[in-house]
Amino acid sequence: MALPNKPTGELLAVKDPEVEEREVDILIVGGGMAACGSAFEVKKWAGDQSILLIDKAAMERSGAVAQGLSAINTYIGDNAPEDYVRMVRNDLMGIVREDLIFDLGRHVDDSVHLFEEWGLPMWKKTTDGKNLDGQKGQELGTLKEGAQPVRTGKWQIMINGESYKCIVAEAAKKALGEENILERVFIIKLLLDANKENTVAGAVGFSVRENKVYVIKCKAMMVACGGAVNIYMPRAQGEGKGRAWYPVWNSGSTYTMCAQVGAELTMMENRFTPARFKDGYGPVGAWFLLFKAKALNGMGENFAVSDFSKAELEKYAPYGTAAVTPTCLRNHLMLAEMKAGRGPIMMDTVTALGVMGETMDAKELKHLESEAWEDFLDMTCGQANLWCAQDCEPEKKNSEIMPTEPYLLGSHSGCCGIWVSGPDEDWVPDHYKWGYNRMTTVNGLFTAGDGVGASGHKFSSGSHAEGRMAIKSICKYIRDNADLAPALKESTQELVDECYKPVRLYLEHCNYTTAADINPNYIKPDGFSMRLMKATNEYGAGWSTFYMTSGSMLTTLMDLFKVMHEDAEKLAAGDLHELMRCWEMRHRLWTVEAHCRHILFREESRYPGFYYRGDFMGQNDAEWFCFTNSHYDPATGEWTCKKVDHVKIIPD
Repeated sequence: MALPNKPTGELLAVKDPEVEEREVDILIVGGGMAACGSAFEVKKWAGDQSILLIDKAAMERSGAVAQGLSAINTYIGDNAPEDYVRMVRNDLMGIVREDLIFDLGRHVDDSVHLFEEWGLPMWKKTTDGKNLDGQKGQELGTLKEGAQPVRTGKWQIMINGESYKCIVAEAAKKALGEENILERVFIIKLLLDANKENTVAGAVGFSVRENKVYVIKCKAMMVACGGAVNIYMPRAQGEGKGRAWYPVWNSGSTYTMCAQVGAELTMMENRFTPARFKDGYGPVGAWFLLFKAKALNGMGENFAVSDFSKAELEKYAPYGTAAVTPTCLRNHLMLAEMKAGRGPIMMDTVTALGVMGETMDAKELKHLESEAWEDFLDMTCGQANLWCAQDCEPEKKNSEIMPTEPYLLGSHSGCCGIWVSGPDEDWVPDHYKWGYNRMTTVNGLFTAGDGVGASGHKFSSGSHAEGRMAIKSICKYIRDNADLAPALKESTQELVDECYKPVRLYLEHCNYTTAADINPNYIKPDGFSMRLMKATNEYGAGWSTFYMTSGSMLTTLMDLFKVMHEDAEKLAAGDLHELMRCWEMRHRLWTVEAHCRHILFREESRYPGFYYRGDFMGQNDAEWFCFTNSHYDPATGEWTCKKVDHVKIIPD
């Protein structure tokens, strides 16, 4: 009979799991848009090289696009890649890798055309200016053939995207072959070569569906596991605690695992603090861009055009005075209104839909209202549920918007990530390239999507294209290094012991107390998660302090991190889900520590509205118009931070 303190509802973990060892040429870690791009592209260039893709989830619903999407936010179309660089540079307050952004801009449309070829419905614009979605849009022809997309801004196009990720994953699986894919396997650690310095040689992970550990050797690796969520206390509490803007399963594994083997990080101080519909986290982009809605303060004023807001933006020239206000500064204006007692901030959905409806007949108006709902049903079902619970019809009642908790990512309106080589072309500065496009500072270790730092605004299409670009470089790397013979420093048993340490700790001590979650010998991941998020929220510029921190607050946080690293050794798991949560928490701790180290190092407030250094308010271009890079030395366990020169490639 099972003891009452044992976990129920999940597959129990055992002390000694099955072990499977594999050796391949190319290992792809991740299953989101970037990894799907790599999977689709790799066999065109790999020749007889062996390939394995490992995803923690199931690829059809893995990654940031898992729940669906109502728009593709990066499509160049008739625009110029140089203008794309200028847009990204302005939105990220000037400091970006222009080589990476331009390189992406000249390739991204090819992925978008593939999505449509695979069956993704894209909205089209008729010659008389009408919007056609779904099947009617498809009847107008394809974008590649010259059909005009429905733009919600200069770079965004509308789609019917509930099945977006399923469509992209199907193409990836067919191209790679399902025999070369392992799903529901969580890679926890990358492994360095025993004989060749600073060279990746493999990875270790475990199945979340059976008691099994995988030890994989490889000659080169593409790591694209997304960014990080739940590193800061979410605003939604109680029954809404599971709600977040970014997918809850993304735990910073890309940043943590690459940093742990010595990959240099860049701009980790940058974070994205999105303004979204309060509590439901529903997207606001379509409302601002497609429906032309305005944000109002508590006085009913369009505060964005007030003299107060103009004065605030002038403090951050030239970005604040640019034609398009950067995302962080739009947040800054909202926060300024709320601090002045002029909240809450409301999205004027009623006026927006009313104005659009003035030129429509009853049928067209009904379709417009359905589009307003579909914007959420495509990607944030929880928001539609919340509207229903609040008896809110957007055409009759406005909804509050609010900045959320911070997230770390490199492919949305943020640019934290890993320092990678750019294209090996003459126009690229020498310190931006070292031979293989999208390779990190560790030999054989490549990344894409959220993993690439200093290069935001890729979004879904750009991540897919970058995954394709990175995998071509990997194939070239292996051809150029034909004598590679990976050898691991650790024995298989040592890796298994490390992987299943939380399970063995639990099994050894679980009967000491009658309540499995309360035990002096270990800590469960739920408790560890609350402790981490409380600390970052209060000291690391979370929402509880209006995103404000300081050198002394961050120093306090570093002391707390030190203790948490010690206590992470006591994380315990009774089932496979808890084992996954234990390792996710380790990854989250490493990632958010790197983030806060960078904020401490950069002594200015480069991204007002995303975070503020209270002891260094404002921007200091004279001293800090540069990249901030960090390096963890796996041999000594020491972190170092440094400045790296920024080069402006594309003129204004």
